[in-house]
Amino acid sequence: MHRWLRRALGATAWILGCIALFACYLRISFTAHVSSDGANNALQAWDMLHGHLLLHGWILGDATYYTFELPLLALTEIFFGLQVLTSHVAAALTYLIVTVIAVAIALTDSRGLARVARCGVVVLVLTAMFHVEPNTPYLLGAPDHTGTTAFLLVTFLLIDRAPARRYTSPLLLAILCAGQIGDATVRYVAVPAVVVVCVYRAVAARKIRTGDAANALAAVASVPLAAVVRALMLHFGAYQMIAPRTAISPPGQWSHNAAIAWHALRVLFGAEAGPGSPSLASIAGYTLGIACLLAAAAGFARVVWTWRTASRAEQLLCAAIVINLSAYVISTMPIPSNPYEVVAVLPCGAILAARSVPGRITGTLRAGLATGLAAVAALLPLAIATPRSAAAQPTAPVSAWLEAHGLTYGLAGYWNSSIITLQSGNRARVRAVGVDGSQVFPYFWESNTLWYDPSRNDPTFLIVDLSGIGLSPSAGQAFGKPARIAHVAHYEILIYQKNLLR
Repeated sequence: MHRWLRRALGATAWILGCIALFACYLRISFTAHVSSDGANNALQAWDMLHGHLLLHGWILGDATYYTFELPLLALTEIFFGLQVLTSHVAAALTYLIVTVIAVAIALTDSRGLARVARCGVVVLVLTAMFHVEPNTPYLLGAPDHTGTTAFLLVTFLLIDRAPARRYTSPLLLAILCAGQIGDATVRYVAVPAVVVVCVYRAVAARKIRTGDAANALAAVASVPLAAVVRALMLHFGAYQMIAPRTAISPPGQWSHNAAIAWHALRVLFGAEAGPGSPSLASIAGYTLGIACLLAAAAGFARVVWTWRTASRAEQLLCAAIVINLSAYVISTMPIPSNPYEVVAVLPCGAILAARSVPGRITGTLRAGLATGLAAVAALLPLAIATPRSAAAQPTAPVSAWLEAHGLTYGLAGYWNSSIITLQSGNRARVRAVGVDGSQVFPYFWESNTLWYDPSRNDPTFLIVDLSGIGLSPSAGQAFGKPARIAHVAHYEILIYQKNLLR
């Protein structure tokens, strides 16, 4: 009974910890407003929830998030409906899932307070960047590769915990296939990492018929399988998508790309100072971010130094970091102040840093000290970020005005379109268009071609953004003279008595 009670208390503590961490993530997510990117993901999930599982008519971006974030959004919409809150809840859930999987890998072969210390290190590294307020959208904003790391980590956890079970290679095949359908990052990072490590271990064991060889074959087979599944989806009318940017940049650009990658790493680990004058909290957060980056680098170096005796998970994590950064540096993807493409390095580094903590910490004083330091450090970034004020939605006044005046369908620039649709709960639907002189064209990025069918829809208003982010005032010339013009905040709403799609 004593043993059962101890396990029950332990499980309760972990569950309460997850709930508390989710609450912090949710609160921090409110410090960034939802954009039309996130709103379009919510609309896609809404369509899936209402039976349009293949998203017929949609044209998605170069990463669709079809197999993880969209189903998770649909699940939250069951409880909260179509509103901005749904996007925040789904973002917090996504990062909580990534955190839980990372902790599960980090806790392997640890006991007692060492498990708590490792957990604290993982949470610390994964939240260190939040001490800089503009960093929130990178991890707790619209889907943008953060959720994809769940596929990488689940794959590594499966291979580490059950490398040679009968179900391992078939399950690995399914996971990698699903990941590639949602995001090509799985194909270019997770698949090569699994192949390299598993082939190495099979060669080192001098055996062909091993679990590692089967796992390597499963990883290779997942690539054509994903292509076949995608072809079948297209055959049955599934969404179209923009081809991912996978070109290789000229070698002369690689040094510049490496500098961008280094900046992205500093941002992800919280080792980049934020804007504005420094405060005590920002200095503490920046110092902690540098420590997190150094801890991850030390964990990486430790595995490289002890490569032959390192665990499968540790080897996979190191391989994923090297492959992700290498692919990023030689590609055309690097963009300043955009660390999304290498976000997988963050949880991988967090796990490597945590696994540097010994699996058993001898001595009550040492164990208590290590655990206390890890817990306090993990709470610091959350304590800095959670009290911040929630961000205002710039288009909220427009959404309220449209609903109050019974305007239900209209056009706008991309950043002022789907977010209004989400804010109104689909009662005021605004679709994105582009204007080039007198030419008006649908904005086919994260949009649905059915939105622009004049036989189905009757848009009667145009939203102009006087701040310069959306359509300019000259856009109204393409549609002729409006019946009236309303002003809401820094927006002009041009109202017509005709179907603008015609």
